[in-house]
Amino acid sequence: MSFGDPNNPYGQPPQQHSGQPGYGYPQQQSSGYGYPSPPRSYGGPGPVTVMPGSVKAARVMLFVLGGFQVLGGLLMIVASGRLADFIEEEISSDPNVSSDPNISSEDLSTIGNVSAGIMIVFGVIALAFAFWAIFTGVKMATGYGGVRVSAIIYASVVTLFSVLTLIGANVFALISLLLGVLIIVFCANRNGSQWFNRPRY
Repeated sequence: MSFGDPNNPYGQPPQQHSGQPGYGYPQQQSSGYGYPSPPRSYGGPGPVTVMPGSVKAARVMLFVLGGFQVLGGLLMIVASGRLADFIEEEISSDPNVSSDPNISSEDLSTIGNVSAGIMIVFGVIALAFAFWAIFTGVKMATGYGGVRVSAIIYASVVTLFSVLTLIGANVFALISLLLGVLIIVFCANRNGSQWFNRPRY
């Protein structure tokens, strides 16, 4: 019996063909049709599955700005009544106004109510902006490119108003200005583009 006889217990075992997986060489699963490559976390090859840190930071900034705008809007609405009373008292205490027979108490009340109404309108606008920021921040986890555009537009508007209010020496506008610029940068850079344009499975 030769060594090549498969029935020979003392013969040499048959050689495996080259290219086939042998001992110590496990066969790798094909990544072709029917076997998609596994998704990756941020930083490796393949689609992005974990939100980048810069996008997370932009999301937190949206929540912070939205929270401040909620407080500001509610304060303006609540304080509108007191503002009306204050304006009415200040105008009525003016000697030129009190001595003018053409200005009645009803006129003073109208001026106060108009001032309160303007304050309420600004409060509602602030609440609307707050909803915009918070809703955009929530959708950043699952949203598409439209959420990215929404965040950039919101941050641009906040940045513009912050610059305008800085003219009046509003120190707090520096905070909103900084946050607005950072949101734009973090959403517009490469990490933001990869996250919002990632494939969905």
